Amino acid sequence: MTPREQIEDLRSRMGTAIIGQQEVIERLLIGLLANGNLLIEGLPGLAKTRAIKALAHNLEAKFSRIQFTPDLLPSDVTGTEVYHQSGGKAEFRFEPGPIFANIVLADEINRAPAKVQAALLEAMEERQVTVAGKTHAMEPLFMVMATQNPIEQEGTYPLPEAQMDRFLMHVLITYPPVEDEVEVVELVRGEEIAAMKAQKGMEASKKPSAIPQEAVFAARREIGAIHVSAAMVRYMADLVNATRIPSEFGKDLPRWIEIGASPRASIALDKCGRTHAWLAGRDYVDPEDVRAIAPDVLRHRLGLTFEAQGEGVTPDKVVGELLKQVALT
Repeated sequence: MTPREQIEDLRSRMGTAIIGQQEVIERLLIGLLANGNLLIEGLPGLAKTRAIKALAHNLEAKFSRIQFTPDLLPSDVTGTEVYHQSGGKAEFRFEPGPIFANIVLADEINRAPAKVQAALLEAMEERQVTVAGKTHAMEPLFMVMATQNPIEQEGTYPLPEAQMDRFLMHVLITYPPVEDEVEVVELVRGEEIAAMKAQKGMEASKKPSAIPQEAVFAARREIGAIHVSAAMVRYMADLVNATRIPSEFGKDLPRWIEIGASPRASIALDKCGRTHAWLAGRDYVDPEDVRAIAPDVLRHRLGLTFEAQGEGVTPDKVVGELLKQVALT
């Protein structure tokens, strides 16, 4: 199978486990193929964790889940030096923490204090962790998928802007249509019945072979060859620059935007735009690729004014207005 066929097979397998969230599945694949970290936000019960597990379950990768709590310590994430004594010799050995995996689920990341978030930040940005003065590199395939609950903010630690900016995309999960919810109920019921049968030995588990990691690396090489015209690069840069000089783009944007996006936003638009084009079967990026992923790339990188917040203006509405005001030259 070609890399594209293998990735499409991965998308199909995830689709059987996640009903009515095709856009979320696509964003997870974009994050995987663009070699970035994702922040996934949604109300409880909307399959945030299930979606991430479906990706890890069908990929030849080591999966790790970290449940973030207020009493979590940095060493609980990164690992620590442990004293070993045997055969008359004593030494400190590094015992890796759960961050040393291919796909890491950071569940409810905003419930951990700043020191823990800082430890995770080094792994996300530098692809390494430092413990007791020694640096330990992550695996070549490494991705952090953090979940966040938009409600129940009491006792949480909001993510600092510097860490938010390091997430490639901020993905929102919303309620599914009622027709899809019916399928969800039937899917879960079927899984429970299959699990009970397997426990009784009535049927053997037939899990298909996992998609190899090499398929991801091969796909990344193809994505690196996707053509991006000079006009498209300028369009992406103009979109980001408009967030810094909103006064030149209509009457609403200056009232809504207080802090614009950093150059990381332009880099993310380029990475995600190329990946979106590749998943669509094209070897070039067009404006629709950029517009499709712009909300996910920009919504967590914009600082809104008090006026915008008071009017109930969402980051997505701001991005929508940006796309209307900024022309492709």
